[in-house]
Amino acid sequence: MAQTNFHPSHNQSLNQILRSFKQVGIDYINPLYPFRSSQTHSIKKIPLFRIPISEKQCIYLNFTSKPKWVFTNSNIPSPEWVNFPLFRVPKSKKPYFYVNFTSKPKWVYTGSNLPPPEWVQPFIDLSDLVTDRKDLKPSPWVSQILNLLDNSPLMEQNLDVYCCKFLIKLSPSFVAYVLKSDYLTGKPDIAFRFFYWAGKQKGYAHNCECYVFLVKILSASRELDRIKHVFSEFKHKGFLMNVAAVNSLIRSFGELGMVEELLFVWRQMKENGIEPSLYTYNFLMNGLVNSMFIESAERVFEVMESGKVNPDIVTYNTMIKGYCRSGKLQKAMEKFRDMEVRKVEPDKITYMTLMQACYAEGNFDSCLGLYHEMEEKDLDIPPHAYTLVIGGFCKMGKVLEGFTVFENMIKKGIRPNLSIYTALIDSYMKHGNLDEAMRLFDRMKNEGFEPDEVTFGVIVNGLCKSERLDEAMQWLEYCKKNNVAINAMFYSSLIDGLGKAGRVDEARELFEEMAEKGCTRDSYCYNALIDALAKNGKIDEALVLFKRMEDEGCDETVYTYTILISGMFKEHQNEEALKLWHMMIDKGITPNAASFRALSTGLCHSGKVARACKILDELAPMGVILETAFEDMINVLCKAGRIKEACKLADGIVDRGREIPGKIRTVLINALRKTGNADMAVKLMHSKIGIGYDRMGSIKRRVKFRVLVES
Repeated sequence: MAQTNFHPSHNQSLNQILRSFKQVGIDYINPLYPFRSSQTHSIKKIPLFRIPISEKQCIYLNFTSKPKWVFTNSNIPSPEWVNFPLFRVPKSKKPYFYVNFTSKPKWVYTGSNLPPPEWVQPFIDLSDLVTDRKDLKPSPWVSQILNLLDNSPLMEQNLDVYCCKFLIKLSPSFVAYVLKSDYLTGKPDIAFRFFYWAGKQKGYAHNCECYVFLVKILSASRELDRIKHVFSEFKHKGFLMNVAAVNSLIRSFGELGMVEELLFVWRQMKENGIEPSLYTYNFLMNGLVNSMFIESAERVFEVMESGKVNPDIVTYNTMIKGYCRSGKLQKAMEKFRDMEVRKVEPDKITYMTLMQACYAEGNFDSCLGLYHEMEEKDLDIPPHAYTLVIGGFCKMGKVLEGFTVFENMIKKGIRPNLSIYTALIDSYMKHGNLDEAMRLFDRMKNEGFEPDEVTFGVIVNGLCKSERLDEAMQWLEYCKKNNVAINAMFYSSLIDGLGKAGRVDEARELFEEMAEKGCTRDSYCYNALIDALAKNGKIDEALVLFKRMEDEGCDETVYTYTILISGMFKEHQNEEALKLWHMMIDKGITPNAASFRALSTGLCHSGKVARACKILDELAPMGVILETAFEDMINVLCKAGRIKEACKLADGIVDRGREIPGKIRTVLINALRKTGNADMAVKLMHSKIGIGYDRMGSIKRRVKFRVLVES
């Protein structure tokens, strides 16, 4: 085999090698394959040569003690070598690279003593150690590796092949840079697989940043199990963390409520002598508040106040948020006022947090006051603030004030939302102003808002309350035809309205239709139909529905029992009504004034006043104090014409050490007047006996109501 040998020295330039190849008649050069010089370890290009197809020629690269280039013009001696991608020469010979030019140029590795892979860094130039990383350009390797992170089943294999082909390994700083890149944001699976692939490189060990950036990616997707696994490895490594790592981990764990991990990082930081920054404190505070460790957050806040790092607006907002979430609105307001003393200016987040808490607790006056403060300080008022203010006015029954805020909102160029329109429509409906409500409803549609099931539910509820049931039923048909979702409240309003109008069969049909439509029947819906049945004298059917309610796991409320007890007394089922009362107590349902009124009314009408008083006494140890219970009972007795029993009960109030309320005196006077005892009513009205006592000088003398009546 004829051959031409070239022996370039290690420092011979690539151009010299190329000129040598041209001397033997190769005139087309196509550089494709990267080559690593043994001297500089820099990436260069070994040329690839294209020669006439009619000639079968090849190049052998023989790596002996010195680099040696061998070229031959001869045909390949063995047919089995043609187009065969891998060629291994006998073991007795040195390993070669074989390149076959019969079809397409290829470089084929047959096993050689190659230089070791090089650890690549994420930046092109690291020679100047004082250079800011922001000014460094990413290495070309970064984009190449990112292109391979496709989450395919062969992702790890593709990474192996690529790194082997180019004789590279990814350094820990390179891996950390890739994990930090925007490309992996929101891709926890790819990040997790890449992290563990990189960890399997020979001679490789993850640094602290690799773990920190991976935890950040996983926390954004709430991958709790993976985070715990990764952080367990992190703790085992015993890394010395810096402030940036501490801040990132505390922030990640805080957002997820992983308090144990959060506190571990905090302790490690303190043990390593790292001084927490303002950001560290704020991330810690946020984590504690999100996990509802409010008292711990308070202690951290106190440490900040007495230490070198003073709380800022973020710290205050976090603490206020914690108080509001835990139902400590008073403390939240105190912290809010403390901001003025500390010269920390509240922002719109502060106000919105407090306004939402006030609204949730029904403290609409405070909510309105905070809104006015925002106006005075010329703060940017978000649309949700208007929703709270207008909603608050509507819940207080001040629909005109709410509408005024609504108009001001529009004048400022702020577009109202569907919730605001719905709140105003609901308020107009509840005040019986249906015409204004419907005008606003039409205005809402003209503004481009599409009513939802809540808005339609408000319309239907208002129509039912106003006994305009046919119109309400028309809206039901409209919603069905236009595929508008119909919720339980929508159906309940109709069932309640139909039941009160005596249209019990229609109410029952709608109740069954709910089940057919897959609409969950809640306690409000059951109560509406039970009430309709009970008030229309169908107490047995009401009890069957009550049993069905229990079987379906629907929560029974105090209102459920109140309806049934009242209905059973009306049907003279007194003992059964008492059994229901005791069943309610046994189930831990706390009686209210309405439920006891239903019971006491039934007992008083049946002449069992003493039994009612005894039950009332039994409620006191349970912490149930019904201030108007006696008043209600006296009122019932007076209406029934049982004046003597009413007076006896009034005397019992004084015997218990209480004074007679003025309302009871009024009830007695009216009862006497209605029974034809006008003179006695006048005497009671002008005497001191009305308060249960008659004063003679300095002596307080007890006067019985019975004495007044019987005399």
